[in-house]
Amino acid sequence: MATDAATSVKVFSAAPPEPMPFAIRRAPMVLATMHVFPTMEPLRFEQFPSTFLYAPLRRDILHKAVVFEGDAHRLGRANAKTRGEVRGSSKKIRPQKGTGKARLGDKKSPMLRGGGVAHGPRPRDFSTDLPRKMYDMAWRTAISYRYRRGELIVVDNALELQEPDTMLAKTILKKYGWGNEGSRSLMITADRRLNLEDAMKELGSEGRVLTANEVDVKDMLEMGRVIIEKEALVWFEKEHGIQATA
Repeated sequence: MATDAATSVKVFSAAPPEPMPFAIRRAPMVLATMHVFPTMEPLRFEQFPSTFLYAPLRRDILHKAVVFEGDAHRLGRANAKTRGEVRGSSKKIRPQKGTGKARLGDKKSPMLRGGGVAHGPRPRDFSTDLPRKMYDMAWRTAISYRYRRGELIVVDNALELQEPDTMLAKTILKKYGWGNEGSRSLMITADRRLNLEDAMKELGSEGRVLTANEVDVKDMLEMGRVIIEKEALVWFEKEHGIQATA
């Protein structure tokens, strides 16, 4: 009886699956209405990341940023003269002994009127440190706070007048309730708008005009609303957005 030759079968294990690349989740978007200045007619919607315009409110971060900016703006120029800097003779006023009075040196002594100041204020740097990521978070929080409350008005074109007319600027502020009656307004431009700046010089109680690189976190919070050019808002996103600190 013939026997069939035993055949051996080799089983190879399947190759492990290739690891999936890390999926980067894109932040959801929020819509901002674009307006046309000075008619303020709605033009269209623009999308911005929710991490930039809809960040949660962090009062602690805002406080740290405002203190950081205040310390940076503090000049620290107080300077009291010491006895070595006061002008005058170094001659001893009276003998050391024999007068019955206390010992006394020259007239520049801190104990005498007109003399130097002991341990007085000197020029110093009051600036403090704040991490860049924390400061950028404060920027996003401030802009998001305005957006949530409906106090962020985005203009698609330039915030500019045809001529530096103060009465025209006052009329526009009164028409839309942007003046002092409805709380002051901050107008942020991408570049210098000379006509608008000249028209607003006499309307300081109604609002302010600043370029994007002149604005601080405190400026974003201290007025009733923010009217900003789209170009300036995009610049803020580039400078203080999530991708800026990555």
